[in-house]
Amino acid sequence: MALLAPSILSSDFSNLYQQIRMVEMSGADRVHCDVMDGHFVPNLTFGPILVEAADRSTELPLDVHLMIENPDNFLEDFYKAGSDFITVHQETCPHLHRTIHRIKELGAKAGVALNPSTPLSTLEDIITDIDQLLIMSVNPGFGGQSFIKNSLKKIENAVKLREETNSSFLIEVDGGINKDTVSDVLNAGCDVFVAGSSIFKADNIAAAVVELKKILNNK
Repeated sequence: MALLAPSILSSDFSNLYQQIRMVEMSGADRVHCDVMDGHFVPNLTFGPILVEAADRSTELPLDVHLMIENPDNFLEDFYKAGSDFITVHQETCPHLHRTIHRIKELGAKAGVALNPSTPLSTLEDIITDIDQLLIMSVNPGFGGQSFIKNSLKKIENAVKLREETNSSFLIEVDGGINKDTVSDVLNAGCDVFVAGSSIFKADNIAAAVVELKKILNNK
């Protein structure tokens, strides 16, 4: 089943509760939280306090994507804030095996993200330990960017790697997901679709969720 994870990065924080409730009631499967530190990526967003507010707003799983340096220092804080999935970047974790298993020890599902220029081969020795692989289809840092088409090949290769290693990790894609790109991403083998601007910047948020879910369910 294809899952839709609206990213609150593009939401109106002054109406966060209402907007999260709207996407939940419209059929979203997760709430995606893009945490940025202004160092690893050129933008600063929010921390555990807002993740905790999101957790109080919904019964949906919280999918927390840490685009930050030294994520090991903050794993427990984000877990306590309500994170069900915690995804760290391969590029920020010199001891990735340790980080992944620390996330699992806390009680969350563990994910690893790859920037567009980072090859899938960097995860071959850790791939059977992860619960989720997040493929960035834009350069991380800002919402509203255009989908990088070369990401489709990386998604297809991730599917092959999952089969070859008899793994069960979910393949998630983040960046430029909208009604014009979602079908190609679905056909490439993606399981979890992160959509921010195409949902929260739409004239009708609920209708945007319904439209994307309809495409995902009518494969």
